[in-house]
Amino acid sequence: MPSANNDTPILRFDTFTNTVNGKSVDTETTRCGINPATKKSNPPVPNATKQDLDDTVQAARTAFVKWSQSSIEERKTALIAFAEALKQQEEDFAKLLTMEQGKPLAAARAEVKDGYNWMFEMANLSLPDVVAEDNKVRKVTIRYTPLGVAAAIVPWNFPIHLACGKIAPAIMTGNTIIIKPSPFTPYCGLKLAELASHFFPPGVVQALSGDDNLGPWITAHPGIDKISFTGSTATGKKVMESASKTLKRITLELGGKDPAIICKDVDVQEVAPKITAAAFANSGQICLALKRIYIHESIYKEFRDAMVAHTKTLVIGNGAEPGVVLGPIQNSMQYKRVQGFFDDIEKDSLKVVVGGANDLSSPGYFITPTIIDNPRETSRIVHEEPFGPIVPIFPWLDEDEVVAQANNTKMGLGASVWSSNLEEAQRIGSRLEAGNVWINTHMVVDPNLPFSGHKESGIGSEWGITGLRSFCNVQTLMTMKA
Repeated sequence: MPSANNDTPILRFDTFTNTVNGKSVDTETTRCGINPATKKSNPPVPNATKQDLDDTVQAARTAFVKWSQSSIEERKTALIAFAEALKQQEEDFAKLLTMEQGKPLAAARAEVKDGYNWMFEMANLSLPDVVAEDNKVRKVTIRYTPLGVAAAIVPWNFPIHLACGKIAPAIMTGNTIIIKPSPFTPYCGLKLAELASHFFPPGVVQALSGDDNLGPWITAHPGIDKISFTGSTATGKKVMESASKTLKRITLELGGKDPAIICKDVDVQEVAPKITAAAFANSGQICLALKRIYIHESIYKEFRDAMVAHTKTLVIGNGAEPGVVLGPIQNSMQYKRVQGFFDDIEKDSLKVVVGGANDLSSPGYFITPTIIDNPRETSRIVHEEPFGPIVPIFPWLDEDEVVAQANNTKMGLGASVWSSNLEEAQRIGSRLEAGNVWINTHMVVDPNLPFSGHKESGIGSEWGITGLRSFCNVQTLMTMKA
């Protein structure tokens, strides 16, 4: 194994290759990502072929034989050393992230920190054998054994944080892993694997960049045992269908339509900016972003006006420039989708209280943060996830009715309740159909806690002990003594 010491390898951030079997590997053809703030091409990246994937899977399967037998301490030492190396190059990774994803540099730095924290914290988790029974007749031990080769299909909204959140549990449970970054944001994922090659044996952590063909090749590949996918519900269904043909284990973290229920006794001036921030963070490109906001009728106008006031303070622009709060939509496909919701404003006579107009001649994929006042329940913005900075707000009076409205979705990722009366908030929160429910906060995640979606927001769980288990088979080992 490469030494896990304090000599941090210095990476170049102007050239990009796949990492296969511990080596930097080019491909015959290349492609380029786009800087969403300028619409200009970023540097070329590899365009992997089926043969490249076969070579990568073979290297991962070969490496698995020894890596699966390594001790938990070996894995922990290597993972922490990798995390520390990422931390030491935070600024370079953050600038690269802003270039490819578009988020403001401050948010990019925060994402690199999250990547570090997820790896460091999960390096301290383990799944020891559990002795379920030990008597004169027999001893029964429950073991968690690695699955084999995992593939992490990483989305374009948080390419560093979510890659690290998949690498860590795979590594700690003795699996090898292949990172497939989004074709829209391939750069940071490739550099993560290049950095990892200095701390893990060849084939343990690898990365492949490719076009839209690479994902389906991965999900169908017979040499891959586990898919960890984060992305849209529509694509997640295709992943599940493809993986079913070889009975691959899957974890799917999919879309959301998160509601917030605002009770009448909140401090409006304190809570309204928090709600606005939770709706528009990362320009709304977060599965956990607030996408429906229900405000008690008695404070509706005051709360709405406070949200509008805060929205007007949000600076939109190139994330590399100082003072920018909201960057662009990440890619042209998503930009066109979000624009479709704006097209509905005039068609459906929706009431806009802030935003609503976009400069289509802008040099980047910029969208003005927009609040829609009490649209009809049949409106598209009420039921679909825009994944952009446009959010509807509604008044409510009856608790049963607002809970029914909040649950009236095929999604079930996150939800929050805001109230000074904790008993009321917890009562309402316990009725919400979501994998993650917050009281007086939203979108707070932790590497030590399970993260999962209900309904069409996902299958399985990431992070925490349950996340480790998702990369394992369960084995019952029974020894007869008599």
